[in-house]
Amino acid sequence: MVHSLGLLAAAVVNVGVPIGKGLVYGLAAIGPGIGIGFLVGKSVEAMARQPEAAGMVRTTMFLGIAFTEALALIGFVLAFIVK
Repeated sequence: MVHSLGLLAAAVVNVGVPIGKGLVYGLAAIGPGIGIGFLVGKSVEAMARQPEAAGMVRTTMFLGIAFTEALALIGFVLAFIVK
């Protein structure tokens, strides 16, 4: 009886691992998703207000997207590290 309870507990823990990994990556992706949406929205607004500065705004926007996306990649790696 005690042995079967140990197997049941191990099975419950093993089922929770994929769910935990999904939650880790899902929560880690929320911030960059909001950040990129805000960044692109404000960049489009800036380009609409001053079309002559569109090239500089676009370059800065792509740099910001790259740095923000790095946070999502760190969360993706963290999802694999969680045991």
